[in-house]
Amino acid sequence: MSGAVPDISTPLSPIESAAQEIGRPVRTIRWPAEGENPEVLLTREWLVTNGLGGYASGTISGVITRRFHGLLIAALPSPLGRRMMFNDLAEHIRLPDRRLVMLGGEERATHLKLHGAEYLREFRVELGLPVWTYRFEDITLEKRIVMVHGQNTVHICYRAVCARCRVRLELRPALHFRPHEGALGGPLQEPYATTVVHDRYEFSCAEPGLPPLRTLVFGEGAAFTCDERYIKEVLYRIEESRGYEFRGDLWSPGCFHFELSEGSQGALVASTEPWDIIRALSPEQAMRLEVERQELLLERAHPPARSGWGAELVLAADQFVIAPAGRAEDMARVHAMGGELRTVIAGYHWFTDWGRDTMISLEGLTLWTGRQAEAGWILRTFAHYIRDGLIPNMFPEGENEGLYHTADASLWYFHALGRYLEMTGDRQTLRALLPQLLEIVLHHLRGTRFNIHVDAADGLLAQGAPGYQLTWMDAKVEDWVVTPRRSKAVEINALWYNALRLLERWVQEESWEQHHASELADHAERARESFNRRFWYEQGGYLYDVVDTESGEDDSACRPNQLFAISLDFPVLEESRWKSVVEVCRDRLLTPVGLRSLSRDHADYKRNYRGDLRTRDAAYHQGTVWGWLIGPFIDAWLKAHRGDKKEARKFLAGFEPHLSEACIGTIAEVFDAEEPFTPRACVAQAWSVAEVLRCWVKTAE
Repeated sequence: MSGAVPDISTPLSPIESAAQEIGRPVRTIRWPAEGENPEVLLTREWLVTNGLGGYASGTISGVITRRFHGLLIAALPSPLGRRMMFNDLAEHIRLPDRRLVMLGGEERATHLKLHGAEYLREFRVELGLPVWTYRFEDITLEKRIVMVHGQNTVHICYRAVCARCRVRLELRPALHFRPHEGALGGPLQEPYATTVVHDRYEFSCAEPGLPPLRTLVFGEGAAFTCDERYIKEVLYRIEESRGYEFRGDLWSPGCFHFELSEGSQGALVASTEPWDIIRALSPEQAMRLEVERQELLLERAHPPARSGWGAELVLAADQFVIAPAGRAEDMARVHAMGGELRTVIAGYHWFTDWGRDTMISLEGLTLWTGRQAEAGWILRTFAHYIRDGLIPNMFPEGENEGLYHTADASLWYFHALGRYLEMTGDRQTLRALLPQLLEIVLHHLRGTRFNIHVDAADGLLAQGAPGYQLTWMDAKVEDWVVTPRRSKAVEINALWYNALRLLERWVQEESWEQHHASELADHAERARESFNRRFWYEQGGYLYDVVDTESGEDDSACRPNQLFAISLDFPVLEESRWKSVVEVCRDRLLTPVGLRSLSRDHADYKRNYRGDLRTRDAAYHQGTVWGWLIGPFIDAWLKAHRGDKKEARKFLAGFEPHLSEACIGTIAEVFDAEEPFTPRACVAQAWSVAEVLRCWVKTAE
């Protein structure tokens, strides 16, 4: 957003000054912006994470519009999982003449509608952290939010940049402790209780095992006034638009307050950690250490990713790489081996860690950001969970055991390992994993869960079981699998061939039971020959999406899945057909923010991704644009056009303006299939960020 903005003469903070001086990423939205409706402040969101799977998030306006918006969503050990612990905060400035200026809180929705966001002057994401600047008359106030890495602790910090008089800041928290996706409208866990010991304030409910919310307040004259009240019928407007429960009550224990004069600071700290951990860092220390951590992330990244909006993506990538707080047994086992437990959150706000998403994202999130050690930990962690030749599709919230209903996550594991080995040369990890990799292939050859098996007639990999969605096109509503794609899917077979060739090479390099190498080569060659004979759709000049379907016909729907036959390290499609496939995908599927999941001319094509769950899932893979697909498209483009990086870089241009919409500084999960390509679903998605970042580096000249 841009436009004429009054000069508010706000001095730069020390952090902002340092960021601008050394060219570090600062993404700024000034307000009011000419011609903009205040409603846009309800659709722009921010996100801060803690490296455990916990986070804080909300809208720029401060109005909570999702069940997932809050100032502390804590990642707690199983079986608790992620929990909403701090929902909202009403913020008021009390002037010397007793006037009350409302910056936000439970009345904010009405305030925004009636009066506009009249006090907001600027919002920015500065080195990955959200900053608000408010101005009322001659008072300019700055707010920052930071989470301590590795803790369920949030610091909400305020600074009076300019104030001609002393004012009092009053902060009223609003709470409803509930599971991450728990009911909004259920009864609040009663009785809620407030415990005060000296300057320590604890708020708790009757749920067994749930820690209290522990709070501290910093600032001149800091104090707390007990004034219990219930806030009824809070509206969550995005939940309403998505067809979910959208009203619920909150409980407030009272009000924190402290004095501010020009240059002074104050803060509210909230946490589920023990008191000694909370007190270990002051708000200033917490902010400084997080900024230093973000700086280090940029210094470690591949050089092309250290500046420009590529640097923003490095910081965005950090939000997805976590040490899962809930899996204590896994943590103990990995620590005993001298490693660290790591996984990848697939998307915020509601996804946990998914095997497929993790393996697709691994290169962009870790290898090009200088986090190779963590990449190795992730690969070794998932190896522990291999069952019947499969890695888990996902780990449900608050559980230790994964679900295995996926036909491609295990094949993506080979791809991720290949990119890791290319970057690190870590032969020790390869040697440790080789037996399990061979077991994966043997299980696929013999047949494993969900009817995943190699067809003895042609050597192609088939999959499919009633009631399951096994490929990445995995939308399901109750018993309806929207795009079942059972039998021989194009990307599954491209991944199968790639896995066979990678394993053949590794076995040869390690001189490890060499008879396996020739067997793998035979299986690979047979799959390649059958693939080129069976998948080529001559009439369209591209590849069938699925062959030998349950109806007995081949599916000629034009989808982006065919690009993997070119983009992977070992392309299964013969080279003479590469340009045709790439041109078809460019002409029929490419948009400024990724690729459509289905071409416009198909009868099932959907222009928009919105409405209730059934309507959305009907469109999820039927035209909806996926940002992550720009990665395989650029890979295929570069192969078909002999490494034309300059032209390939142009395909990323649409993502830069997107960093100023939806969740500021990151990339959404999906977009509508037609202009203006409105972002939808998760506001921050791991593979979207990972693939755009990877291609940003890959196309650098």
